[in-house]
Amino acid sequence: MWEPVLERLGAERDVIAVDMPGFGASPPLNHGTAPTPQALAGSLAGFLDALGLDRVHVAGNSLGGWVALELAKAGRALSVAGLCTAGFWTRPLGPRSGPDVRRFGRSLLPVIPAVVRSAAGRRALLASSVGHPERVPPAAAARLVRSYVTAPAFEAANAAMRADVFSGVEEIDVPVTLAWGELDRLVRRPRSKPEHWPSLVLRDCGHIPTWDDPAQVSRALLHASA
Repeated sequence: MWEPVLERLGAERDVIAVDMPGFGASPPLNHGTAPTPQALAGSLAGFLDALGLDRVHVAGNSLGGWVALELAKAGRALSVAGLCTAGFWTRPLGPRSGPDVRRFGRSLLPVIPAVVRSAAGRRALLASSVGHPERVPPAAAARLVRSYVTAPAFEAANAAMRADVFSGVEEIDVPVTLAWGELDRLVRRPRSKPEHWPSLVLRDCGHIPTWDDPAQVSRALLHASA
């Protein structure tokens, strides 16, 4: 999901894009550790240690935004930019109900490359997460869907996220910027937030905003880390 903004960010920052444990190409956490936002942040802190990095500017989307805040609580962030950040609900959401969308998606894996060739097919697969699925190139759309339905940590990470609420604002002493997608169907902009954290709306953007408007998102991330 960071692909559309990497070139813009890389022109002004050294950029490291990571797959969190159990997502993309990264293996799950060791020893059956539950992938809570705190545990995922701990793993990323270890990754920073391996790179010889102490504190960095951190940006995250959805669960990644929550993980970025946990890194700040651990003293590993210079600043945080959260895009459509999870965890600002008033109470735990509890288990998700409804059909198993990921299982259905896995059954479609052989035909996904054909489905995403059309704008209508991309809308059918991505409308819940991207404001303008037609802007996502077919190959990138296929990767988004494939990553979502095959991530081994998704169910456990989603359950852990929905079972908790972000807390510990008072433990964060670095700049935090929260950005919310105007068309986001998955995470609502909270009614209240820390007054000293700037908040902005990403116009005409969905839950995964980078494909909707790479320039707008890049400006927000560069400003948050300035």
